[in-house]
Amino acid sequence: MSAPPRAGVPAGRGASARAGGDPGAAARRRHRRRRRQGLLLVAPALIVLAALTAYPTLWVLWLSLQRRIPIFGIERFEGLGNFVFLAGDPRFWNAVRVTLGFAVASVGLELVGGLAVALMLRGQRVGRRAAISLLLLSWALPSVVTAKLFEWLFNPTAGLVNFALGGAALNWLGDPALALPGVIVADAWRTLPFVALLCYARLATIPPAIYEAAQMDGAGALATFWRITLPLSRQILLIAVLFRTLDALRAFDVMFILTGGGPAGTTETLTVYAYRSLFQTLQLGLGSAVGVAVFALVMAVAWGYLRALRREGLTA
Repeated sequence: MSAPPRAGVPAGRGASARAGGDPGAAARRRHRRRRRQGLLLVAPALIVLAALTAYPTLWVLWLSLQRRIPIFGIERFEGLGNFVFLAGDPRFWNAVRVTLGFAVASVGLELVGGLAVALMLRGQRVGRRAAISLLLLSWALPSVVTAKLFEWLFNPTAGLVNFALGGAALNWLGDPALALPGVIVADAWRTLPFVALLCYARLATIPPAIYEAAQMDGAGALATFWRITLPLSRQILLIAVLFRTLDALRAFDVMFILTGGGPAGTTETLTVYAYRSLFQTLQLGLGSAVGVAVFALVMAVAWGYLRALRREGLTA
């Protein structure tokens, strides 16, 4: 005669537990097995990434701890000496200020302009495809071409910008007060389509019924934007700001071609400072230390944005 089932445990459950084990444990085993299979599938890509990124990163870290100037035959371990020098170097801190100012102004201009362009595209009824194609033109141009284009536009005597301002002879790229704004405008013009297309893709997915309901409730255009469009676009705006901020902190080509970091260091970012240290003065250790500083700054900003995205539920 079989024993009666224990109190609080269904009769079938004890038999199934004895036959197949704990269902939760089986699910965990399946999860671990799928995770191992996933790791095996991505292992080749991880190996390639390690070869292309991890090794150079470790080599730069090692160089940053040395004083190495090949042209003079200097090569010795310096420890944190390069970082100590940068901590007291006014040129380095000026480059930090220029980098942060450039990133904030450029990304802010792209964010406002990109959202405005996306709103205009959504409201456009005729020629939308042609407008998007023209919008992509500046994004498709190489950075060098964009820089040379704005070099001609900012020409003090024959530039279109001064002509549009009534013939004012402004030296946009040679005046310390105007050089950085000129570089910011050039960079924003090149990358604004990226933000505009992201915002437009999000706006296209917002159901029209929401705007119709707001219109029936008597909401005006400004109230609709602040109460509906902007909150529903917040997540995509965070993603756009993340990518563009990381790019702006590492920007090099536009300001190097337009101004070379001048005049008087007003457009010398950390990347330009690193380039000059590495390739113009051949101070490999100091240039690598600046590169490590750029890496640390980018990682800190990325960490902050990823925390914001996690709060929005956009990351795991």
